[in-house]
Amino acid sequence: MTRARLTRIFLWIAILSWGIGLGAKVFDLVVLAPAWGASPPSSLALYPYGRHWPINPGNFFQPLSAIILLASLAALTAGWKTAADYRRWLLFPVLAFAVIWILTPTVFWPIINDLYAVASGKVVRSEADLAQLVRRWFLLDSIRVALILIGFVSSVRAISIPFAHRHQPDRLQQPDDGRIYLSQ
Repeated sequence: MTRARLTRIFLWIAILSWGIGLGAKVFDLVVLAPAWGASPPSSLALYPYGRHWPINPGNFFQPLSAIILLASLAALTAGWKTAADYRRWLLFPVLAFAVIWILTPTVFWPIINDLYAVASGKVVRSEADLAQLVRRWFLLDSIRVALILIGFVSSVRAISIPFAHRHQPDRLQQPDDGRIYLSQ
């Protein structure tokens, strides 16, 4: 199987995975989060963690993230020997994913834990402090959605342009007219 074909296969898997992740995060940010963040602490009864919910969102996003990571890295690896203009479209999703993976355990998980502690009644926080925490979540989660959008759009862009083989410098000829022509 050629590198071009492998790259395209992995890009399709990445596009489908990024698209599912983007749709899920937009739904979370537009439908679920406004419900649990409407008027904390009472609205935190709708927070999608704990025994009230049939599934922990992490049980959905973690396996999906693994697929996104593997497909994006595989597409980058298979397409590594392409021209730089093409390769950057393969690199953007990996970089976006790296930022998401750094932010999720270091920034998002502590906020999730704080909100869950208030929602479950283990911790009491002032309404002002809680409102600030919810606003922080919305801002940071919007950034995460933007990073997911970058991964998705970059993958779509990579598959929508022709596979760009890297040209070897010795294949270039310099005729007398000053223009560069590829040798046949």
